[in-house]
Amino acid sequence: MRIGFGYDVHRFAEGRDLWLGGIKIPHTKGLLGHSDADVVIHAICDALLGAASLGDIGTHFPDTDPKYKGIDSKILLAETGKLIAAKGYTIQNIDTTIAIQVPKIAPYIEMMRSTLSDLLSIRMDQISVKATTTERLGFEGREEGVSAYAVVLLDS
Repeated sequence: MRIGFGYDVHRFAEGRDLWLGGIKIPHTKGLLGHSDADVVIHAICDALLGAASLGDIGTHFPDTDPKYKGIDSKILLAETGKLIAAKGYTIQNIDTTIAIQVPKIAPYIEMMRSTLSDLLSIRMDQISVKATTTERLGFEGREEGVSAYAVVLLDS
């Protein structure tokens, strides 16, 4: 059994779509990043890669490589899943938390879980997605950005 932890953060920006957990969320701003800046998927990728001792998302999909400019993070997660499987690991569960003040995420959580389970070929009951505000504290509370945390359990 191997445990991995991932964390990601991106700031809000005008003129961008808001992607979280592979789902486009209606909002006035999106997240700024080299890719689509999906903090949920990025945190999960880092947790998976860390659990398998395969480095991090920047090692495999560097933001200095133009081929990843604007890439859909779902592609990165699917590729990460293949790397994990090639190393002989299976995903037992994923637990992730999104720290965001607005918009409210609850209406989209089941869609996120479904999308993530499809991308990784695991059951929905192996994925937990939660959201919390920071009670208006910190950059998330000031509505400057979003962060996400993920923990995974792998088995060989």
